[in-house]
Amino acid sequence: MTVEFHRPYPLDAIGEGAREISVEANADERAALARRFDLISVGKLTAKAMLTREGDVVNAIGELQADVVQSCVATATPLPVMVKEGFSLRFVPMAAAGEEEVELDADACDTVEYEGGAIDLGEAVAETMALALDPFPRSPDADAILKEAGVLGEGDFGPFAALKALKDKMGG
Repeated sequence: MTVEFHRPYPLDAIGEGAREISVEANADERAALARRFDLISVGKLTAKAMLTREGDVVNAIGELQADVVQSCVATATPLPVMVKEGFSLRFVPMAAAGEEEVELDADACDTVEYEGGAIDLGEAVAETMALALDPFPRSPDADAILKEAGVLGEGDFGPFAALKALKDKMGG
């Protein structure tokens, strides 16, 4: 798998004390992320995080900021979106092959597995940004644009729509 926003941090470089890290995606990385997440563009993606290490486990608490342009699902109208999202991630070593499958509870939802001796904060930030976006963005004027284009709305068809049309014809 190609990682568009690769920012590896070796565990031995993180050390035992808290360490503040800042990451920023360059233009090529932002273009690749836009393609990956089916966005019109990613104008900015930055994050600051405080990393703390407890053995092989690394905790990252921080905030990301992104300026992206999504496409309206109904009209394809460009929709600029500013994302400001806090995150709390726990990086843990990938489970060894052959170990039992473990069910995750609600507290484990922000757990990220890593391989080798480094975490990838860039990939985690990119995925967090994607999860913070509206999966079905809709322009505020989508209904009007669709109606003008002749697309029927929910109330424009079915038995009650037929009754309404008859009532309108009768002048009532």
